[in-house]
Amino acid sequence: MANVFNSPSKYVQGPDELSNLASYVEPLGTKALAIATASGVRRIGDKVREGFSASSADVVFDEFAGECCHSEIDRLSEVAKSAGCDVICGIGGGKALDTAKAVAYDLKVPVVICPTIASSDAPCSALSVIYTDEGAFDKYLFLRSNPDVVLMDTTVIAASPARLTVSGMGDALATYFEAQASVDSCGDTCAGGHATAAALALAKLCYETLMADGVKAKVALEAGCRTTAVEHVIEANTLLSGIGFESCGLAAAHAIHNGLTQIPETHSYYHGEKVAFGTLCQLVLADAPIEKIEEVLGFCIEVGLPVTLGELGIHEDERRKAMIVAEAACAPGDTMGNMPFEVTPDMVCEAILGADAMGHYYTDAD
Repeated sequence: MANVFNSPSKYVQGPDELSNLASYVEPLGTKALAIATASGVRRIGDKVREGFSASSADVVFDEFAGECCHSEIDRLSEVAKSAGCDVICGIGGGKALDTAKAVAYDLKVPVVICPTIASSDAPCSALSVIYTDEGAFDKYLFLRSNPDVVLMDTTVIAASPARLTVSGMGDALATYFEAQASVDSCGDTCAGGHATAAALALAKLCYETLMADGVKAKVALEAGCRTTAVEHVIEANTLLSGIGFESCGLAAAHAIHNGLTQIPETHSYYHGEKVAFGTLCQLVLADAPIEKIEEVLGFCIEVGLPVTLGELGIHEDERRKAMIVAEAACAPGDTMGNMPFEVTPDMVCEAILGADAMGHYYTDAD
């Protein structure tokens, strides 16, 4: 099988770039459907419309209902067809962006992805994560191509709650460990082949960037500052993690995240927060050196990512719920199969409980 490297056609990052959205739409089509939440439209609607005021392209907004599910994708596809839109723009967080990509996939039209937060590595990928109407993981939808443009307005992103960017750090934290596991197992990647050395290097750079700039970025964001560290972390959360996961592969951390969505108590926690705990579980599952576990645990504690089941809302009946998570994580077709050794639900259950115990060991001591 060939080695395959995927990336968006164009990645743009800088302050106030949403003002220039029209200039990126114009080469792709004449009328864009901009999909954003109601709060997103309030935050960025005027900035986007002003940019289109002198453009040959037009834009119409429709509000995203909140879940990347089949019913919402179908609804927005009909909106786009009725309005005569030939470009889809997703503006917002991970689920809005995944929905926009899925709508563009259905309609076979270009897509421009405009994150207003840096909370996940979804923006750059040729992948949409589909959930049920109730918010449980359903399936991965693999798309024909990566987004035509990924546009990161760092002024808007830096103004979002710091917890969202920290969640993105949690998602990005898994990238290198899952990439290395997938390479070690010669696993398949989301790009449809095996990993390239370039993708693994970007995955490693993602981890190194988090370790170097993650805490600095969190402190700056909480103070309302858009520092160089913030810019570096936005790129790590989005571009480096996006390419790293897609062109190297996912493994236990994201499979455990998917399992955690089966537990209702976790639904109020962000994707990256659950992935961060899944990363700890993967390290325990792989019997990683204590120095590496301590490095990852220390980082999570420092920036405020969950390191125990209780910090994900699970306060009772932990073993039974851990087994539910483990069985879902080991489902055929999920990414647990990219671990470089055979994994059973019992092993995953014990790793979840072991990671929880490690988290308590380091946090309860304080």
